[in-house]
Amino acid sequence: MKFFKITAVLVLLALGFTSCSSVRVASDYDQQVDFNQYKSFAFFKPGIDKAEISDLDKKRILRAIEEEMIAKGFTKSEEPDVLVSIFTKTNENINIYQNRFGYGYGWGWNPWYWGSGANTITTTSEGTLYIDLIDAEGKELVWQGMGTAALAKEVNRKQERINEIVEQIMEKYPPGAEKK
Repeated sequence: MKFFKITAVLVLLALGFTSCSSVRVASDYDQQVDFNQYKSFAFFKPGIDKAEISDLDKKRILRAIEEEMIAKGFTKSEEPDVLVSIFTKTNENINIYQNRFGYGYGWGWNPWYWGSGANTITTTSEGTLYIDLIDAEGKELVWQGMGTAALAKEVNRKQERINEIVEQIMEKYPPGAEKK
């Protein structure tokens, strides 16, 4: 019996660690746009100001986006070709795992069966980050990347986690350049 309890706890921990590391990403874009024309960027302050997250997290996200844009060959400019904006959503998930190691008799279902065991309750915060690229001249959305992932709670892991999320979103830009 002790073996099963330990195994169940280890499986839950393994699931917890693997689920925290995954990022679900998607992107959409205007198929009429030639993305090779964009060489410079700037942040779109009115859009960023609307994001409902702390200023510290905004700084972390913008820092990560800037690094990714520069790595893709963009330069930061006062007269940009493309404007970068962000939008965020967060959800808190409550997971209840029922551990039913109980007592009873006979085979099959029994209405008088009762079990013992503890329920494991965990909460996880999941966030979705949208990165919008807006044509600076026409002020139209030309590309949007979205990433959903579990959020880091520890302050020293936040920047690392944000970097990972932004990197995976930006792998989808430019359209058609994703890793296969």
